[in-house]
Amino acid sequence: MKYIVCCLLSVIFFMPVFAQKKKGIARPKLVVGVVLDQMRPDYFYRYNERYSENGFKKLLNEGNVCENTFINYLPSYTAPGHTCIYTGTVPSLHGISSNDWIDKVSGKYVYCTQDANAKNIGGTVKSGKMSPKNLWSTTITDELRMASNFKSKVIAISVKDRGAILPGGHTANGSYWMDDSNGVFMTSDFYMKQLPDWVKQFNDKKIASSYMQKNWNTLYPINTYIESTEDDNKYEGKFAGETNTTFPHKTADLPLNDIKKTPYGNDIVFDFAKEAILNEKLGQGEHTDFLSVSFSSTDYVGHLFGPNSIELEDTYLRIDKNIEGLIDFLNTEIGEGNYTLFLTADHGVAHNPQFSLDHRVPAGFYYTSNLKTELNNQLNQQFNHPAIIKDISENFIWLNDSVILANKLNKNAIVQVIIDAVKFKNEIHYAVDMQHVQESNLPAKIKEMAINGYVEKRSGDILLLLLPAWLDAYSKTGTTHGTWNPYDTHIPLVWYGWGIQKGITHKEVYMTDIAATLATLLHIQMPNACIGKTIEEVLK
Repeated sequence: MKYIVCCLLSVIFFMPVFAQKKKGIARPKLVVGVVLDQMRPDYFYRYNERYSENGFKKLLNEGNVCENTFINYLPSYTAPGHTCIYTGTVPSLHGISSNDWIDKVSGKYVYCTQDANAKNIGGTVKSGKMSPKNLWSTTITDELRMASNFKSKVIAISVKDRGAILPGGHTANGSYWMDDSNGVFMTSDFYMKQLPDWVKQFNDKKIASSYMQKNWNTLYPINTYIESTEDDNKYEGKFAGETNTTFPHKTADLPLNDIKKTPYGNDIVFDFAKEAILNEKLGQGEHTDFLSVSFSSTDYVGHLFGPNSIELEDTYLRIDKNIEGLIDFLNTEIGEGNYTLFLTADHGVAHNPQFSLDHRVPAGFYYTSNLKTELNNQLNQQFNHPAIIKDISENFIWLNDSVILANKLNKNAIVQVIIDAVKFKNEIHYAVDMQHVQESNLPAKIKEMAINGYVEKRSGDILLLLLPAWLDAYSKTGTTHGTWNPYDTHIPLVWYGWGIQKGITHKEVYMTDIAATLATLLHIQMPNACIGKTIEEVLK
């Protein structure tokens, strides 16, 4: 009897301890990461008068806005951007040097998320050969999964494969992207053996086709779009088959994969995200879940039409409604105050050079194909081989290492000849031998960005930095990005919801700080190559 009494007293005595352990550390039910591909922070304010009170404005007014957030590496493209946000580190450490690169060992061209051994789950074979195998480090989503002994659930969504795969990391329960050929969401066997029923049912509804049948006209009367250039102009690209750049755009006549070049690409991602929240029961368990949503149509529209187009203004007025709808949906399904949301971008964008020139702003186009031919001709004369330069892309000159080795050429001499040939060209600001970047005369901050972005096994040999507002002339219309300049590397960052201190943070912070801040918020380990710092001002 005495033994039984002692046992009962022990249970009673330790009950509060057990209860406290079960209650655990305070965390949000769900973290939602929103990336607006190619968004500049000035878009928050340029179209502000037209935004609803419960979309962007709600985030700005009730969240914490980091006004001076920057990318701290080169080049500023989609794949390294998404990777940096979720790993808290730079390409030299996470390995995703760009969207595409040339592998220095094999000499082969590589796409950032390609995986020859992966098989499509849904969609087509070509679109399914994807996984995060080229990513060297963990992500904050990986760390959340491991911290919960894989009980937290991670879902990542985008129309771009890289916009879903890289944020989801190595351990995601599901990373879903759109098949470029038929407008359905798919994944690869890296994640699962078959699509969940809810994904199949979503695809069966043929929502992409329904959206495209609507055609694309402006949300409001076109004469009210006063923040943009006139509708018919020479700076914008056209959809296939169009004779001018004006509204309405007959999307019903376009292939389904062009949905990503319209605001409807954002709409369908929003629709799919809601289904994921409901069917995966995100935020309903004992452990914090994570939803990554990358809205990529902002990037496609920006590339095609440029940042001063009515098309882009209309796209942001529409995605403001998506953000409003997402907040409302989260408040209903997860509960206001039970989730943490952050919104950022993977990079910004430049003006169309001709637009700048027409407004007396220095700018210009340069031609990589012409430069490659010119340099190879010069190198052939000096080193007796016609194909020493393999490619000029991604802001790099790539040397043909197999040719150099086979012919026992002096690589250092070749690099110096190239630098001497290009450094005084009108459009070239700096040409940098990346093997000796520390010795270059780059300004200290840009030198650090170059070093941070350099992956010896995957980056080019000579970094080309153009004058401000100069772009590769792969197209004279629309625009692009990828440089060190603030128009490409100054990005938005706003935090909202559980654990977030309302206010404005003016100090300079970096893309690498996002994952570090999330790790502090969630009381978990930082990603294993993270170099970011917690933004203390945003946390309660």
